[in-house]
Formats: sequence, structure tokens, C-alpha cells
Amino acid sequence: MTAAIAEAPVAGIDHPFVKALTRVIRAEDSYGSWEKLSDAEVLKDYIVTKEQRREIPIIDDPDPDILWRVEKFYSAVAIAIEQATGRMASPMMKMSHEGFGRVILTAGRLVVVVKSLRDVHRFGFDDFAKLGEAGQKLVDEATSMIAEFPQVADT
Repeated sequence: MTAAIAEAPVAGIDHPFVKALTRVIRAEDSYGSWEKLSDAEVLKDYIVTKEQRREIPIIDDPDPDILWRVEKFYSAVAIAIEQATGRMASPMMKMSHEGFGRVILTAGRLVVVVKSLRDVHRFGFDDFAKLGEAGQKLVDEATSMIAEFPQVADT
């Protein structure tokens, strides 16, 4: 492929939440290994089609890479909340070795996101648009919670 041929655009890759997730992941690249990769290549492991999901066993233990991806997803949610509200949000995740657990995000003393997780070994989205929608939905819920209780979020 020559440099003159542009890469085909990937639907949903320009979603603001997907861009935030890309920044979070690229920040982990201290050796520059992912510099030459496109955003779609960096985020490819977040895309798990229905066919791929069917091939994954129903019961399985998540590997460290999957847990890392889940943590980065919720870190991106926290960053997007901070960008939207100006208040720092902090994620906390507790996960069993079987892939069951919970994530909460707090802003000040306010819990803005509570998400029970199960079957984490199957964590992923059909496409980048669905990834963006899922992240944005959490951000929107958190920002409305902060708007309703700003004094708690400030303490």
C-alpha cells in the first residue's frame, strides 16, 4: 500500500468517547509501540462481534488483558465526565477471578456510576459506534447526576 492511498474511514471511530478511550490507551504506550497504528488498530480488541462472542465459552476466567481493557474503558468514562463537568471522577473496580464484579465512579463524595459486571471474559462491543454509545450513555448519566447534586460532587 502506498502513502498516497488513504485508509478507509471506520464508522464510529470519530465518536468523542471513542477518541477519549484512544487517548487513555495511547497514554499507556511509554515505548511508542502503538505510534504507527491507527486508532482502529489500537482499539480492535474492544470489538467483539456476535459471531466471535458465540465462540467464547459461557463460563471462563478473564485474562489480564481483558481486565486491563475494562479498566481503560471506565478510565475513559471518568475522563469524559471530567471534561463534561470540570469535576474529577475516579473509577474503582473490584473483580473476582471468575469475571464477576463491580465498577463505581465517584465525583467528590457522589457515586455517579454503578455498574455490575459479569461475563467479563466476553467484554466487547459490536462496532465502534456501539462502543461510543455505551461509553457516552454512562457519561451522560453521570453528568446528570452531578447536575442534580453538585454540592455533593464538590466535597
